[in-house]
Amino acid sequence: MPIVRRGLRSGVRDFFVSLSEASPIQDSTKRVRVNRQIRISPLRVIAPDGSQLGILELDTALAQAEAQGLDLVEVAPLARPPVVRIMDYGKFKFEQAKMARVAKKKQHVIHLKEVKYRPGIDDHDFDTKTRHARRFLEEGNKVKVTMMFRGRQVAHPELGKDVLDRVSGDLSDIGKVETEAKLEGKNMTMILAPK
Repeated sequence: MPIVRRGLRSGVRDFFVSLSEASPIQDSTKRVRVNRQIRISPLRVIAPDGSQLGILELDTALAQAEAQGLDLVEVAPLARPPVVRIMDYGKFKFEQAKMARVAKKKQHVIHLKEVKYRPGIDDHDFDTKTRHARRFLEEGNKVKVTMMFRGRQVAHPELGKDVLDRVSGDLSDIGKVETEAKLEGKNMTMILAPK
């Protein structure tokens, strides 16, 4: 459809009209064909107990599935002939969703936690911040150790490097240095990962 511009408002309206007439965007999720959605015949049919029923015509396979009160589900569409299984499709979808929920609950997302130090940090503050970093590593997270320089402290990066080396030494039993300390502007950063 050619878009004719008759001013700003009509041009915008024509743009949205042309968008609505476009074909819908297809999602890339895997679609499973069930019962009458299956078009190819003959099919390799698998019984509900897992045994092979052989290569059957589509109508015969559908009749067997309906006789058992189950669905005919395509499990391997690219095979020749396509493989279908007689099963309860609603129960199958429910079990898949349940397994996905359990897997999502079990997975641990690794977060990047940050602990900030200064070059002239006192011993007690150093111990407290290092204890926090140790807890983050024990939880399975990565730790970004940041040395913040203020004013003329940036002229002596070796003081900050000494503190970062001390941190990595104290946490060497539970973590390893993933990214060495490097100076970026007024900050020196180092990343520790759990062993």
